[in-house]
Amino acid sequence: MGNVDTKLNFRKAVVQLTSKTEPIDANDEVFWEQFWCENISNVQDIFTLVPAAEIRSLREEAPSNLATLCYKAVEKLVRAVDNSCRTQSEQQTVLNCVRLLTRLLPYIFEDSEWKGFFWSSLPSQNDNEDESVPLAQSLLNAISDLLFCPDFTVINSRKSGPDKAEDLSAIDSCEYIWEAGVGFAHSPPRHPLLDSNRTELLKLLLTCFSETMYHPPVDIAQNPNRWIAHLTSADNRHALPMFTSLLNTVCAYDPVGLGVPYNHLIFNDSLEPLVEAALQILIVTLDHDMNLGAHLAGEQGAHHAPHQDEEHTMDNLFINYLSRIHRDEDFQFILQGITRLLNNPLAQTYLPNSTKKVHFHQELLVFFWKLCDYNKKFLYYVLKSSDVLEVLVPILYHLNDSRADQSRVGLMHIGVFILLLLSGERNFGVRLNKPYTATIPMDIPVFTGTHADLLIIVFHKIITTGHQRLQPLFDCLLTILVNVSPYLKTLSMVASTKLLHLLEAFSTPWFLFSSPANHHLVFFLLEIFNNIIQYQFDGNSNLVYTIIRMRQVFHGLANLPCDYSTIARTLNKRAERCKVRQLQSASVNGEVGEREFAATVGAETSEREEAMEGSHPALPAEPGTLKATLPDTPGIMQMTERENAHPQSTYQQVEALNLANGMATITMNTPSQGNPDLPQKVVQEDGGERVKENEDKVLVTEKMPDEATLKKQTVNTKNSLRVIPTDESVSNQWQPTAEWVHSWKSKLPLQTIMRLLQVLVPQVEKICIDKGLTDESEILKFLQHGTLVGLLPVPHPILIRKYQANSGTTTWFRTYMWGVIYLRNVDPPIWYDTDVKLFEIQRV
Repeated sequence: MGNVDTKLNFRKAVVQLTSKTEPIDANDEVFWEQFWCENISNVQDIFTLVPAAEIRSLREEAPSNLATLCYKAVEKLVRAVDNSCRTQSEQQTVLNCVRLLTRLLPYIFEDSEWKGFFWSSLPSQNDNEDESVPLAQSLLNAISDLLFCPDFTVINSRKSGPDKAEDLSAIDSCEYIWEAGVGFAHSPPRHPLLDSNRTELLKLLLTCFSETMYHPPVDIAQNPNRWIAHLTSADNRHALPMFTSLLNTVCAYDPVGLGVPYNHLIFNDSLEPLVEAALQILIVTLDHDMNLGAHLAGEQGAHHAPHQDEEHTMDNLFINYLSRIHRDEDFQFILQGITRLLNNPLAQTYLPNSTKKVHFHQELLVFFWKLCDYNKKFLYYVLKSSDVLEVLVPILYHLNDSRADQSRVGLMHIGVFILLLLSGERNFGVRLNKPYTATIPMDIPVFTGTHADLLIIVFHKIITTGHQRLQPLFDCLLTILVNVSPYLKTLSMVASTKLLHLLEAFSTPWFLFSSPANHHLVFFLLEIFNNIIQYQFDGNSNLVYTIIRMRQVFHGLANLPCDYSTIARTLNKRAERCKVRQLQSASVNGEVGEREFAATVGAETSEREEAMEGSHPALPAEPGTLKATLPDTPGIMQMTERENAHPQSTYQQVEALNLANGMATITMNTPSQGNPDLPQKVVQEDGGERVKENEDKVLVTEKMPDEATLKKQTVNTKNSLRVIPTDESVSNQWQPTAEWVHSWKSKLPLQTIMRLLQVLVPQVEKICIDKGLTDESEILKFLQHGTLVGLLPVPHPILIRKYQANSGTTTWFRTYMWGVIYLRNVDPPIWYDTDVKLFEIQRV
């Protein structure tokens, strides 16, 4: 009964706070003590007893009462730190203040008029002081101290009683790092209550940082998050032990433990919520890079760079510490932790659901991205061994599993971005040659081969059966394959067939003529084939055989019609097919008669092909999921180090191509500035003229279509590609011309493949006739022992397009990251039903 009475008294206090027209005296301690009474035992009670409507009513009708409540709660935390938080009663008061602030802060952030509230000083401070501490800094300092409070959040190693408690303001928190790992060898004993207390403090910290969610997506240099800036600055004396504790807690976590079946159903794991909160704090703080924001702003021009004062240019110590990790044993600890957690949900066991599964893979992928971005030594360490494949396989699993679900478009993007980053390094391509043994369930064709085969098969499935909103990623997917192609030694027959199928689908006239950018995909694929033929011909008899068997695709490309009549006829056929689809859709709704529909479809039946295996319709977004309103993904040319194998458009400046040691580095310029709302679709690869080894420069002469026309990206049910009918008003903005087709057709890099066909096709045909071969294995044996040395054109330089940070992807990552955090924090639902401006939430 006592607990019920306490909750009733708490509820009455909340009602009294919102109903009183006169401000309640801040010195009325009896009234304010009701909000942090001892018997409110969990955060769910606070969220139930303080409804959202009453918080907003308090904010609008009695703002002074809300301000006093926040002041008093922060003051309680500060006093607890001064008293070293030594008694159980004081610790309970601290937890209730933390819970109450976690509940209130989002509603303060959503109102722009309260924007500066927490950055004002405490009213009890002396107004005559020159420097007053803002309320936010007092709160952050108190949380930081409490995270290293003996007997509250850390084990008291000195065993002193409450009367001899250490002074929190002078404690050496480096002695109390939570977990062994980077920079700390001692692993303290675990206590579930301490884990729970840490988690609640981290949730409040995350809530403080969430002010970012209540601003539209802008560059952090224009609107820095002062909460994160203070916590990660030198003003926080706990910055190093806090960063180390968060990092080690995440990377040391083993959900399976001793591996006793079903132990997670018997014993409550207090560590998982702590690990999840620590991981979210890490990725949020590592995202706040003021130096990067200033650098990117500077790239856009001095007149666009915002004025920054001293406070806003402070270094982020978390990024600094992360970038300075350099010991191999530390890298091994971090990488093992990440791969263990990434692979945990995919592990197969004989007993269903017998081991614990964690589901913060999205946060892990963001963290891995930040690690590779800020610590290049870590990236090189990852690529130095086959451990990188332990990251690759779960990424490919999630890409394949999410391809038809529009609510997981963000997960698709971050997976592809990470692979683009890795593919920029030679070692990644080399590691892909390691044999792959199926260890996780994936609905892909059975094959025997390498991780490179797995990569190609999954990418093929994404392109042919993925959701329509993944089309902007086609460039990235093919760029990754281009980057690794010079190092792929033995592609399987399945992967070779998939590559040729993509070329067949992308090279059909109806697809090439339907958009001003679709032909770029053909250039990517031809570059893949050229790289393998020129650099890895000996081991790739499967691919060579597939090229010979499907040689009509290359001949069709070489003889692609350029005359206006053929282009018009192709587009007219496509328009008829669109009409058929509309009639088919109308017939389902009973708008056309069955006979009329059958007569119309009859003429088109022969042209339709079945969808690929495993093709699924796009799933609707699940209730409460993040609506796919992420910022547009920048074009591939803005996301790479501006390296390019072919001449560029005259809409871009001419840059030099420097050749050294067989490698070429081309600086590619930013595209013409168009409507920022339009998707930045493939505008990179145009021509195919081979670069001679003694050339120093390649001049750009080709004229590119206007960027506005890139709005119209289409795919249809032809050769297993689904194409979305485009809006007629958009279609009328651009029409293919004979001159346009000729401008890029003449630059198709077909010389190497045509030479290969010219040499090998007669030889293969002769063997088949002479020996009466009907089994392809004999032909493959012949190709394995063949050689084209001296017969092919001079090898072209290997061109690797490395990822380059830019404001577009930085903004995209921030939006995606906070969307994930919003959805993952449902117990309690910290931000539910608040006016978030960074992204949209689809409500069902």
